Order: sequence, then structure tokens, then C-alpha cells
Amino acid sequence: MPTDLHNNQAPSENPFGEEAAATALLRFATAGSVDDGKSTLVGRLLHDSKSVLADQLEAVERVSLSRGQEAPDLALLTDGLRAEREQGITIDVAYRYFATPRRRFILADTPGHVQYTRNMVTGASTAELAVVLVDARNGVVEQTRRHAAVAALLRVPHVVLAVNKMDLVEYAEPVFAAIAKEFTAYAASLGVEDVVAVPISALAGDNVVEPSAHMDWYGGPTLLEHLETVPVGSDPSEEPVRFPVQYVIRPQSADFPDYRGYAGQLASGVLRTGDTVTVLPSGHVTTVAGIDALGKETDIAWAPQSVTVRLAEDIDVSRGDLIAAGRVPTPTKDVAATVCHLHERPLRAGDKVLLKHTTRTVRALVKEISYRIDIDSLEQRSGAEGLSVNDIGHVVLRTAEPLSLDDYTDNRRTGSFLLIDPADGTTLTAGMAGEAFDTVALEATDEEDWV
Repeated sequence: MPTDLHNNQAPSENPFGEEAAATALLRFATAGSVDDGKSTLVGRLLHDSKSVLADQLEAVERVSLSRGQEAPDLALLTDGLRAEREQGITIDVAYRYFATPRRRFILADTPGHVQYTRNMVTGASTAELAVVLVDARNGVVEQTRRHAAVAALLRVPHVVLAVNKMDLVEYAEPVFAAIAKEFTAYAASLGVEDVVAVPISALAGDNVVEPSAHMDWYGGPTLLEHLETVPVGSDPSEEPVRFPVQYVIRPQSADFPDYRGYAGQLASGVLRTGDTVTVLPSGHVTTVAGIDALGKETDIAWAPQSVTVRLAEDIDVSRGDLIAAGRVPTPTKDVAATVCHLHERPLRAGDKVLLKHTTRTVRALVKEISYRIDIDSLEQRSGAEGLSVNDIGHVVLRTAEPLSLDDYTDNRRTGSFLLIDPADGTTLTAGMAGEAFDTVALEATDEEDWV
């Protein structure tokens, strides 16, 4: 068979067993207000878990000494941009990869400034856990609530409240307890069920990797212990199959004269040879004739593997189509969604945009800005003329071609989309589909003529 275009692990006989769990990967993001110590925490986590190379640590020590600091400034391990080091803030998302004997990690250190909230959306969009930092001296502030709301909006399954700088409040248990109570109540109002609070001092290393000798009143895990033991992922066999087609493979060679394969990455579910599938948006029903991975034929593939799928019938399938099984979504041109606006240019009703959903990009019209969400009160403010940068709101869109969207609450991969400026390709808005209207029951409007 032709070599698969995607670099991915080869299938194993037991993809959901103990061996897979032992090498599980946790994607997590850090968030919090300005100067709450996110970069220092990440640096401490990397340093104390022995995940920093010797030359990196030497470079940080040299820079710290040149500034008159006796101890290395661990924040420099993540703040790599010159502007970040000059201003002492995090501007862009910094990704770090490290591992312990119990788990592998991809960490996204996100900015704390209000103007960079959109970067937090980027970092947390694929995260399974969010670490929200709070300065023990300041408690829960507006940006803390905004980041908690974004984590809830993105359906991040696990949230850790890291109450930092406990050394500056004399490691007082009542301070920690009050902050944990306030944040947990706010998170519960957002629908976040799993919140674990940990008192830490990133600068001193208390309860980051090693237990603190100054907080014997705390009996919970350290931050790293929790990251190593929190449940990761879900059983793909319990999810519906979603396979966005990325590329059609037609070798047209003497060795494979009739080969037609559809390459892509399984967004969810487990796909097996012989399964009955539906190709969307056409609705054609067929069966899986074969699956190729890493140049070899296999009988099974599971998310998030990249494979090539062969179908029993020679039908019209192209990039952007969705091969689905299980609960098949209904293709629709009318989409209602919660969105986070990422661009300085406001999003207004009547704007013409491109909508990118998995591997499919179609033209779309912003029909309505239903409301904007007040981060402090969580109230829906109707009558908004548009959404400004970092605003979270609800919109109704009309697309030129039908899309096969799942509800974001059911599937983060196939329930999310981006709105793009058709003029220059700039990303404008991140969307989470919530409602899909039955287009058959809706009358056509003059607004759709342009699409």
C-alpha cells in the first residue's frame, strides 16, 4: 500500500490497556492574572522535575547574575521573547515538553494580560487541564474569573487552582481556604465540576514538586503529583467516529491501479474494517474496505491516529468531507455558537467571513450577534453592536455550504471552528457550536445570496 502521509504511532493490539495508560500524555495550560507567577511556576516545575538541560540552566544563571540576582530567575526558562524579558511579562503562548517516569506532558504557558486573553484561548483549546494561578495577596480578581470562564467555555475537563506566593502571606491556611472557597463557587457556577486547590510558592518551591515543610496543615498532593495522577483522555470506543478527509490518495501506478484512499486524522472514535459509515455532507452510506497506517494495512484505528481509509464503493469524496459512524450529525447551513473574538477588528452582524471547520472551509455570513457575556456577572448582555477583542458572546451564522458540526459539549474537535477574514486570512474568532437549526424548515433569505 502507499506510504501513509502522516507521522503517527503504529496500531497496537490493545490501544486502551494498561500500557497505553502508563505512557499517557497530558496537555495542560497555565493561566492567571499579571504577576501571579505563571512563568516562575513553569520554570520551577521544569527545574525541580529535572527537565532542564544543563546549558539552558547555565544561560539562565548568567542572565540572572548580570541583573544582580543571587538565585536563577526560573521565569526566563519560558519567557523567551526579548520583549517578555524586558517587560517581565508573558506575551505569547510558550510551549514546553517534558516527562516524568509516570507521564508525558505538553505545557502551554499563557499570558496573563487582558489584551492577551485570546492567547489563553489558543493554549487551552487542546488542554485537558488548566492550572489557574492566584496571588495569595490579591485573591480572585477579574482576570482570574475571565480565565476560569474561558476554561469552562472550552470544556477543559480538569481545573487546578494554584494559590501562589503563600510565602508572602506567612503560609496562612485561612488565606488559602478563603480563596479556594470563592474560586470553587465561581467555577461551579460556570459548570466546572473538577477543581483541585493547591497552596504553593513557585519561587521557594513549596508544593510544586516536593511537599512543603511550611504548610503541614495541607494534606493534598503537590502540583506535580496531581498532574501525574489526574485521569487523562477518554475511551475512544465510547465516542462516535469522526474522520475529516484531508487528502485523496490516487497513486495511479502499475502496482496500485485501482487504489483510492482518503487520508486524515481520526478526530474521535474507533474505526474498523467492515464498519458502516456515512460520508457527509452527501449522506452516502458505505462500508470501510480497508485501513492503512504507516504503509501497512490494519484492521483498526483510533483517535487521534492519522491513517488512510479505503471505502467499498468508488464514490465522490474530497477534502473537507466527513466520514462518520455512530451518531451522525445533520448537515446544516445555519449555526448558532458561543464564540471568543480574537482580533482587534470588531465582529459585527453582516460581516462576511470564512468558516473553517476541521478540513473544510466555506464562506459564511454573520447574521446576528445575539449577546455578549459579562465575565463578572456571567449575565447575557443583549443589544451588542459587535464583539470586541477578547469578548465572549453568542452569534448566528449562515454558511454557503452545509457543515457537519457536533455540539461542542459532545465533541471538542468537530464542534469547534474558526472565523477567518476572507481578505487576508487573519483569524478573527474561535467558535464552539451549540445549536444547529434545521435548514429545511427555514425560509431562504436575501442575505444568503452572496454566498
